Amino acid sequence: MLNITRIIIVALGLAGLYPAAGVAADKVPPGNRNAEQPAIPGASVRRTKAGRTTFDLKYEKVRDLLRNDSSLIAKIKKTSSAYGIAPIHMVGAIVGEHTYNVDAYDSLQSYYVKAASYAGNSFRFGYKDESISDFVGRPEFADCNGYQDSYRLWSCREDVWQDRFRGQTVGGTSYPDNRFSAVFFQPFYAGQTFGLGQINPLTALMLSDLVHEKSGYPKLDENDAAGVYKAIMDPDISLAFMAAVIRKSIDDYKEIADVDISGNPGLTATLFNIGNSQQRARALATRRASGAANWPEENYYGWLINDRLEELESLL
Repeated sequence: MLNITRIIIVALGLAGLYPAAGVAADKVPPGNRNAEQPAIPGASVRRTKAGRTTFDLKYEKVRDLLRNDSSLIAKIKKTSSAYGIAPIHMVGAIVGEHTYNVDAYDSLQSYYVKAASYAGNSFRFGYKDESISDFVGRPEFADCNGYQDSYRLWSCREDVWQDRFRGQTVGGTSYPDNRFSAVFFQPFYAGQTFGLGQINPLTALMLSDLVHEKSGYPKLDENDAAGVYKAIMDPDISLAFMAAVIRKSIDDYKEIADVDISGNPGLTATLFNIGNSQQRARALATRRASGAANWPEENYYGWLINDRLEELESLL
């Protein structure tokens, strides 16, 4: 149970009156909070059955890819070091994505070949006849223009989409009741993520500044859709974006919810899967301040990582 001092600190931090990050964060214990694996979504089950495989077989395939590719493991270790995270967090995210969302290729080289197949393609981000640059140029997005960093800028734009456009008709255009990333950033088909890291284009745009700072890759431009896809499909660059996602989720939970998840790969894997770490950290902080919850919980995806942690750590 939280003590009264910590409750006051967290509450003041939520109000922006006290720097909650200045207090030593509570370290989440290792392992899973749930004894049994939470339910796997039906969409993942159907996708796996359609591929005539099983989750166990997909897990074994991606595990073996990592086990047999010392070059990939070296890249993971180097990238994780640049972002100040343990490499097991990146391994967990890769294993989770290729167990529940997509099937792993047989070799790292296959990812490079797939990335090259998109090079030079002509496509854009937009909805119907409206490009993304025209869309975010609307007056509704004016307040976002003051943000200089890519994460705050695109987070603001996503919030405006959610509040002012999603499922509504604006200026004679009817917009779908769907996520910003699904409507404007998926020119090929819905639900798409790509490459070794399975990063979606909007996430890449959000984390562009952090990746530029830590890894030196060029900043991304929403008007250069092919450039964004190169970044998320090229294994080397994609690993940097994976590390950035994980770094951001750890920071969000520490700064907002006063919780240190850096020692629990199942939780970082969960957040890699479900996204929106900032909003989820705020919700957790509110629950903790009221005494309703003490620790975040892993989902089915993160549960697997903690459950197989010893085996996965042996890959490193």
